[in-house]
Amino acid sequence: MVELICKRLLLAIPTLLLVSIMVFSLQKLLPGDPLVAMAGEERDPAVIAQLRAEYHLNDPIPAQYFYWISNALRGDLGVSLRTKEPVTRLIASKLPVTLELSLLAMTVALLVGISMGIVAAVRKDSWVDHTTNFVALSGISVPHFWLGILLILLFSVHLQWLPASGYVPLSESIPQNLKTLLLPALVLGTGLAATLMRHTRASMIAVLKADYIRTARAKGLLPKRVILKHALRNALVPVITLTTLLFGELLGGAVLTEQVFTLPGFGKMIVDSVFNRDYAVVQGVVLVTAIGFLLLNLLADVLYVLINPKMRG
Repeated sequence: MVELICKRLLLAIPTLLLVSIMVFSLQKLLPGDPLVAMAGEERDPAVIAQLRAEYHLNDPIPAQYFYWISNALRGDLGVSLRTKEPVTRLIASKLPVTLELSLLAMTVALLVGISMGIVAAVRKDSWVDHTTNFVALSGISVPHFWLGILLILLFSVHLQWLPASGYVPLSESIPQNLKTLLLPALVLGTGLAATLMRHTRASMIAVLKADYIRTARAKGLLPKRVILKHALRNALVPVITLTTLLFGELLGGAVLTEQVFTLPGFGKMIVDSVFNRDYAVVQGVVLVTAIGFLLLNLLADVLYVLINPKMRG
C-alpha cells in the first residue's frame, strides 16, 4: 500500500508541473489588462508602471513563471489584484464552505444512489426497476437552480423549517451550520444520486451474471450475503472511479447552487476571479483544484485495493 501511494505521488509531480505551466500560459492570453482597471479611472501611467514592477509583469514570461512557481512551492500563491488579500487566505476562507457542502451532497448521493442501484439491479425489469430508473432520469434532468428555488419555496417560505440562504460556520453553531447547508446539499445530491444509481445498477447487473455468483448461490448462501459481500464489492470498482470524479467536480462546479443559496463558496470565487481577470487568484485556484483531483485519484486507487483483494498483487 505504501509503495502504491509513493508511486502515485511521484507520478503526480509532472502532472502538477504541466498544469501549472498551462494555467500560467493560458491566462496570459486573456483579453484586456487588469492593471488598467486597478489604476482607477485616471489610469495614471506612473501608477500602472508601479503595479507592473510590483507584480513582476515587466519581466519575461519564463521569469514570471519561475517567480510564481518558486513562491507557490513555499505556500505563497501571490496577492489578489482586486482585493489585495493573499490568495492563500482567500482560498482558505472559501474552500471549507464548498468542501463541507460537497461532503454532505456526496453523502446523500451515495446513500440514495447506491441503495437504489442495488435494488434496481436485483429486481431487474420489474416495476421497482422501472420506478427507480424514472426517478434517476428525473434527478438528472431537473436543473439544480430550479430545484433549489422549489425547495426554498417549500421548506423555507411555506413550512419555515430551514433558512432560505446564508451560511453559518461550523465553529459557531453545528445545528445552524447543518440547517444552512441541508437544502443545497439535497439539491446537489439528487443529481449525483441519479448518476450513481445508473452506474451502480449497470455494474451490479453485470456482476450478478458472473459464474462465481451462481456458485455462491448454489452453495446455499443467503441472498443478502451474496449481494452485499460478493457482488457489491466487485461492482463498486467503477462506482468509486465515478464518485471521485463527481466529488472533484463538486469542489469546482457548485457555482449555481452557491449562487441560489448565497453561499460564500469556492465555486463562486473561481467564476469571479476569471471575469475580473484576477491572475493570481485564477492561478492559485486552478492549482489547488488540480491538487484536489490528484488526491481524489490517489484515494480511489487506495479504495480499489481495500475493496478488491485481487488488485493487491
